Amino acid sequence: MGLNSAIDLRLLGFAPKTPIAPLEKFLPLIWWGFWINAASGVVLLMADATTKVVSPIFYIKMGCILLAVWVLVYIRKMVFRHPGVEKMYVTPLGKILAGTSLALWIGAVTAGRLMAYLGPVSGIPGMKNHF
Repeated sequence: MGLNSAIDLRLLGFAPKTPIAPLEKFLPLIWWGFWINAASGVVLLMADATTKVVSPIFYIKMGCILLAVWVLVYIRKMVFRHPGVEKMYVTPLGKILAGTSLALWIGAVTAGRLMAYLGPVSGIPGMKNHF
């Protein structure tokens, strides 16, 4: 999420003197980070699958991650392959994609944190957390 967010922020206009095209070289690193997190996430899910898979928040998190990955692929196609990228020009679609990407990653992280506080309680069948 970190490098992805940095690229998103640049596409939204932060650090305007930073060239956009060279940021594409970070995409393989983003994918490595994604797969490491996916593998560790599967292990964590296996440790407490009976409570996680019944939580709607878990599916919100997974949906946000799935859509964020799709947006990243689309950003590569629509921003880094655009002829204006060398001139540091970002199309309105590129900015919408960057904003959407940030929102989705924030949603995924927020949902992940909320899973600890909302939904079934791990280890106690039938119990639920409530605020």
